[in-house]
Amino acid sequence: MKIFETERLEIRRLKSMDREHFAELFTDPKVLELIPQTAFTENQITDRFNKSLNLKLSDLNDQKCAFGIFKKRETELIGLALFLINEDNEKELGYRFREKYWGKGYGTETTKGMLEYYFKQMNVSKVTADVNIANVGSVKILDKFMKPVSEFFNERDNCTDRRYELEKNNWLQQWL
Repeated sequence: MKIFETERLEIRRLKSMDREHFAELFTDPKVLELIPQTAFTENQITDRFNKSLNLKLSDLNDQKCAFGIFKKRETELIGLALFLINEDNEKELGYRFREKYWGKGYGTETTKGMLEYYFKQMNVSKVTADVNIANVGSVKILDKFMKPVSEFFNERDNCTDRRYELEKNNWLQQWL
């Protein structure tokens, strides 16, 4: 099931064959360092992966969802598009990519596509994103599309996060 596509990418539901690369996104120290997050255990990976296998489009409205990012016409999982809900019950976007796909513009392309999906398909009024300020690549991406509104210490991840937001009216003015 395809959620949306961009010029080079498709965002779609995961399949059982994606498990190895999915696990890499939760265990690779270089990927996790930027979030920052500790590596998942095998049981945590299995639980998270199995939940992602059975997602429906309607799940986007009321739960956190992870969909695969794939280059068009290819089957190898390159990253995850994360449709999240923050502690204020606001829609939040997130993404992560396997290291060999960093620096190729996929984060920018995915962010733009996710914002378009949130605003056009889901008709939400505002989208947020949180980023570890040490994650320079993601900060640059979010600065292109969204407005920083606060910084706070994230106790769970032991880092300083910056919250971004974008309201639909501002997106309409910027991208249409």
